[in-house]
Amino acid sequence: MKEFPVRSPAEKLGGMVYFGRMLDKIRGHARGELPPDYQPNLGKGFDAKCCAFLHLDYDEVAKRVKAGASDDEMLEWAFTAGRRPSEQEITMWN
Repeated sequence: MKEFPVRSPAEKLGGMVYFGRMLDKIRGHARGELPPDYQPNLGKGFDAKCCAFLHLDYDEVAKRVKAGASDDEMLEWAFTAGRRPSEQEITMWN
């Protein structure tokens, strides 16, 4: 049995919940491993909220993830291309 291809939404990356899950969903979809129930909502719901919080375009996030960017590379890119939220803002997001 395959392991579920996405981490928990509560798992933190760079102190933020959900961001890593969004990256996992993009990678899982690119590999054809994302469950069909998740596919219609790619880039919507919490994906869209996370991108809005960071001032990012979801399609650009997906493009970079599919090109092979690591979690750490994506986090640093998000903080420079979008915005770097304060510790207090991250606490509120979480």
